Amino acid sequence: KPKTKRGKRALEERDAKLTENTKKALFLRGTKTSEVVSQAMKDIMQLKKPFAISYQKRNEIRPFEDPTSLVSIKTINYHTGAEFFSKKSDASLFVFGSHSKKRPHNLVIGRMYDYHLLDMFELGVSQFQALKDFKCMKSTLGSKPCIIFAGEAFETQSNYIRLKNVLIDFFRGPKVENIRLNGLEHVIHITAYNEKILFRCYRILLKRSGSRTPRIELKEMGPRLDLELRRTKLASEELLKEARKVPKALKPKKEKNISHDTFGAKLGRVHIQSQNISSIQTRKVKALKRKADTKGANDRAKKTKNTKTT
Repeated sequence: KPKTKRGKRALEERDAKLTENTKKALFLRGTKTSEVVSQAMKDIMQLKKPFAISYQKRNEIRPFEDPTSLVSIKTINYHTGAEFFSKKSDASLFVFGSHSKKRPHNLVIGRMYDYHLLDMFELGVSQFQALKDFKCMKSTLGSKPCIIFAGEAFETQSNYIRLKNVLIDFFRGPKVENIRLNGLEHVIHITAYNEKILFRCYRILLKRSGSRTPRIELKEMGPRLDLELRRTKLASEELLKEARKVPKALKPKKEKNISHDTFGAKLGRVHIQSQNISSIQTRKVKALKRKADTKGANDRAKKTKNTKTT
């Protein structure tokens, strides 16, 4: 139980919700990292901010050689785990950087479900150009990107399909209902070509076009990464189905007898029981009474008779 109001608010923030919080990313470093890996992690974290948390301490982790190292990360003073960091920081995404002779410039990107490992991908950086090398205006901190995937592999190969899902999860940012045109500031373009993954970021420039719709130009703002997929660790279909389960309260309710036409107009069908019209209580008006009608008819008949006799 929390001892302070601040602790109570923190626990309430982490409780299960119908609409989950924006996913945070955890950035961890191994016992040895190269300059390329360190700078690449900084630039990716810059794209992910303010939903990014970086740990500066080095950790002895070998996720694929020893999967249990994710559960017990050995550090100098204490034993802990990735699940511990994930739960401590309330982060469901992680990026792990390392460097070795066998696997140089290595990045591992993955996600958690209920603070346990779900999917994990090992990517090798074959070419890198940092964010600072591109002399142009950068995107605003926390702005949502426009994510574009190109390449047949993202539609046909199972590993690339799952990687596409993880990358969308990583960069999508907070959910919004409306998007302002000026709010789209940068594009993340990811291409699968010749067994490589080309990661590019572009700044969106709105130019005058002589009409209300502006002319759009793209200027590369960095970072630029050429990646190769090395190893994968994917969740089973049952676990993935459980992680993707949508609460009943968020599922759209089926509306009966309602349809939409080609113009988007909403049409409804109403069913009513057959009614006995003779038994319906109508409004009593003197003009509708039969006696008044017969009396008026008799008067008119008398007038016509008098005119004929005269």
